[in-house]
Amino acid sequence: MPLDINTILAETRGKNFDLFEKHINPVFVKVLRIIGFNRSWVRGEGAYLWDENGTCYLDFLANWGVFNFGRSHPTIRGALQQVLDSDFPGWVGFDAPPLAAVLARELTKRMPGDLDTVFFCNSGTEAIEAAIKFARASTGRPCIVHLTKAFHGLTTGALSLNGETSFRRGFEPLLPGSSSVVMGDLKGLEARLALGDVASFVFEPIQGKGVNILSDEYLLAAQDLCRKYNTLMICDEIQSGMGRSGRFLACQWIEGLQPDIICLSKALSGGYVPLGATITRRAIYDRVYDSMDRAIVHASTFGMGNLAMAAGLAALTVLDDENLAARANELGSRFRHGIEAMVPRFEFLKGVRQRGLMIGIEFGKPDSISLKAAWTMVNKINENLFAQAVVIPLLDDHHILTQVAGHATPIIKILPPLNIKDTDVDWFLRALEDVMVKLHKFPGPIWEVLLKIGNHVLTAKQREGRSADT
Repeated sequence: MPLDINTILAETRGKNFDLFEKHINPVFVKVLRIIGFNRSWVRGEGAYLWDENGTCYLDFLANWGVFNFGRSHPTIRGALQQVLDSDFPGWVGFDAPPLAAVLARELTKRMPGDLDTVFFCNSGTEAIEAAIKFARASTGRPCIVHLTKAFHGLTTGALSLNGETSFRRGFEPLLPGSSSVVMGDLKGLEARLALGDVASFVFEPIQGKGVNILSDEYLLAAQDLCRKYNTLMICDEIQSGMGRSGRFLACQWIEGLQPDIICLSKALSGGYVPLGATITRRAIYDRVYDSMDRAIVHASTFGMGNLAMAAGLAALTVLDDENLAARANELGSRFRHGIEAMVPRFEFLKGVRQRGLMIGIEFGKPDSISLKAAWTMVNKINENLFAQAVVIPLLDDHHILTQVAGHATPIIKILPPLNIKDTDVDWFLRALEDVMVKLHKFPGPIWEVLLKIGNHVLTAKQREGRSADT
């Protein structure tokens, strides 16, 4: 009897959260229900999602930047269908897949400097793991330096480079020799590199957590230090790459910056098939695969699959044909100007961090007495709570998906698809203005929702405390 996916989807509609809670992750389901993200989605196209009631939503999460080209893009979908129809064999094992070779060639054409060799894997965290191993093998050194507030993935090696303690708790000790330096602190970076045991300095040109844009001066000076102490530079473009920043890579905004290794994923396959890439120089690659008996010393069973490679080629085609990097700059400026125009009107709104369509909206402590009291009250309950005062009404009242930019950070991050319409920008700006107007009325309905969520959080903490005591 053939499998009927549509029947499965129809039978589980409205029941998916109960099933997920029972068989996968009940804690995550609890979070989704508290913040109102327990929607049953039935369709996605472009920048839009539809729930089971037929309501259309604007998806400005894009699964943390996976859907740079929107959902169900016909070019990418068509390429995948061609692969399925071709019956061309994949994953032969001992093989040199042609689609992988072509995608590698096309990626290296877009790289800064002389990066000419690609390792394919399935995700961003795997791309980082490969970069760590390549740097160690190439330099003969054990240690990796990363920035505070960094996020490079959640597998053990990548987690060792994570600046957020809540992700690390319970999994330590991690990689020995990994250490962090403060962004902008060149003296601290040089002191660490001068010890002579650092294989690589890993950085995101735009940090996903907080949308912190690293300055040209800092990264160029860091590059000089890395060259001085024979340390490799690993540039994590997993979220900021593929046109997101208004260039193919965010590091290409900085003239003269030439990392030794670049990691890509997320939007690389257009949202259909998991795909990651670690791109480096042949000399570094050859230090890893340095003899015939080590020809596959680092490998991935599901790397270089035909569907993933075809999706990557199609994604590059869409990026070029639709001129989406330039479009990201145009739309990003529209967002920036619209948000900045609101800052003088709203005490909670402090500014915007923006490069292309990687955007962080900053909030902070107000000046007036009543609003200051509200800010203090909410942050005393939980430092992660205030940002939900923006996220929840954007979803409930205006049907726009957004989320916070990091733990205990009053910043909302938006990552719209690069091919959204001007009217989508206007939709968001009108919604943000409405939320700001209501947020500046205390007491008011938004604050009532926050207090309810706060009570849920406190109750959960009390339960955890009682469980720990017993």
